[in-house]
Amino acid sequence: MKALFLQYAKCSTCVKAKKWLEANNIAYEDRPIVEQPPTQEELKQWVEKSGLPLKKFFNTSGMVYKSLNLKDKLPSMTEEEQYALLALDGKLVKRPIIVQEDLVLVGFNEEQWQQLKN
Repeated sequence: MKALFLQYAKCSTCVKAKKWLEANNIAYEDRPIVEQPPTQEELKQWVEKSGLPLKKFFNTSGMVYKSLNLKDKLPSMTEEEQYALLALDGKLVKRPIIVQEDLVLVGFNEEQWQQLKN
């Protein structure tokens, strides 16, 4: 089964991750995160599979995150509100994300991504 690779073409980390996938012969389906942001349902499944807290799915260094002052607003938002917000704008979502049947990785960490080879 192909992995789902969500990325933003202008993101240098995403470009590195894509090169790594290709160098390691890992089949993937490429999905542009801005044009096709994850749905709330996808995000809920991915958060659960990843074992990460929801806040790790936010692109905290992004312009949209900063312009919306989410650093201060997120703690008082419900999980549902956070999921809805992430599903609205792909630029709010930390990238790249790689999704396999039982594995979800957020951000590119070559050591973690070695798991994709198994």
